[in-house]
Amino acid sequence: MSEIGGNPSPSLRVGVIGMGAVGPILAAAFRQAGHTLAGVSARSETSRERVDAILPGVAVVPPAQLVPDCDLVVLSVRDQEIAPLVAELAQTQAFQPGQLVAHVSGAHGLDVLQPAVCTGAIPLALHPAQTFSGTSLDLQRLPGTHWAVNAPQSLLAVAQALVLDLGGVPHVLPDSARPLYHAALAHGANHLVIVLTQAIRALQMAGLDDPAVFAEPLFKAAFDRALREGETGLSGPVARADFPTVAMHLEALRSGPVLHKDDLDPALPFDDLADVPDSYRALARAATQRLWQRGGLSSHQREQLRKILG
Repeated sequence: MSEIGGNPSPSLRVGVIGMGAVGPILAAAFRQAGHTLAGVSARSETSRERVDAILPGVAVVPPAQLVPDCDLVVLSVRDQEIAPLVAELAQTQAFQPGQLVAHVSGAHGLDVLQPAVCTGAIPLALHPAQTFSGTSLDLQRLPGTHWAVNAPQSLLAVAQALVLDLGGVPHVLPDSARPLYHAALAHGANHLVIVLTQAIRALQMAGLDDPAVFAEPLFKAAFDRALREGETGLSGPVARADFPTVAMHLEALRSGPVLHKDDLDPALPFDDLADVPDSYRALARAATQRLWQRGGLSSHQREQLRKILG
């Protein structure tokens, strides 16, 4: 570990704890980058199966046994599991002085690693702004992914170099900004999935046999305009202050009169749109407010839309 103060060794011994959707992909990526994969830790049978599929032949060992054998320990567990895991490993003296200990949580900073720091370990916060499915296809998404990184000032170059090893783009983000940063990503990416799948469900009920294929060009164009044009790319009945159409949308979503031909069991949620009106109202209200603030709607138009949206 004598080289860690400058640039990271090209052959760090890496151990990854947590074999959910993210852990095996990062382990495979570190190995592809030329690092030595010392082993991984996996608890459930599903996680072990994932290791067999993505990391065949890699040793699966308990965290307390894996950690002392590594130059870099990557904690890829749920956010709420990081603190107790670090505390437990510190109590058993698993961490080694000079060892790099990183977590990949977007919500946490360096503080959650403090028990490891007290034993002489070096904390790193490395979060990839990417979605993971837990399959080998994720390895194709990793290059070019942007990462939020933090580390003690003298080790920031090490954190950035590790991300570069994985083909990523590092951005230094202080701990104080991470909750807002992570909320923004979750709102944009996770809630986008809900909005799009709600729309697909409604299109199914309208009678389209392959609604995802039907709507894909529109959804992709809207996403591209949002990234390139921001809020000025917003179109549709709210932007036009088309009051009757907005009211008609809410009624159609509320009643959902069309049953899809493939729905063989009405008790299942295939045709259930009960969650959609609230989402539509909330996002339409947000659109109304932003348009009014930017001068795209008059005060009268805003009030009329508010009355319709409730």
